[in-house]
Amino acid sequence: MNRPKYFTPAEVSAHNVAEDLWVCFLGQVLDLTDLAQRHKGDPLMLPLLESAGKDISSWFDPETKDVRRFIDPVTQCRRYYTPRGRFVHVPPQAHARTGPGTSAPPGGETRATASVCGEETLQEILGRYLTYNSHASSYTWTHGGVALDMSRTLEENGLHDDDLELDQLRLDRELFSPALLLHFNDDLTEA
Repeated sequence: MNRPKYFTPAEVSAHNVAEDLWVCFLGQVLDLTDLAQRHKGDPLMLPLLESAGKDISSWFDPETKDVRRFIDPVTQCRRYYTPRGRFVHVPPQAHARTGPGTSAPPGGETRATASVCGEETLQEILGRYLTYNSHASSYTWTHGGVALDMSRTLEENGLHDDDLELDQLRLDRELFSPALLLHFNDDLTEA
């Protein structure tokens, strides 16, 4: 009897470079090494290269296996939900209007964009954010699954300004904003 081979997350994570690139996708392990070699140097490979050895299932609709979509709250256009940026085989955004829809991306999370000064600590940024959410002190701030040190700046927390690199690659800075996730701790702290 032929049994499928199973891989542990640690085994998959060992394949994390362009020359040996695996990802987890909706319960399967895919070897994307050939794809990475065919598109070597293509900026659209960046999201896949950054996610090499990781699970990218959250990028896809489990029923259709297509890239997730949402209704852009500003343009009301149907958009691909690509939080790490557009990647190989994802067409450019459509400009056709769609009917009424939700403004929240998949999962129901709320998105907000804020411009901050690079010299500010996260605690100082939090102080400004309290104007919009009085419970903001009860959140844990993370990036890439790691809790951030609120007494440090974004740079000191490992979030580097990549505008120069994006300009060199001729990529739209607006599509590659670093994302911080704020996880509610359920203690209803007020500043």
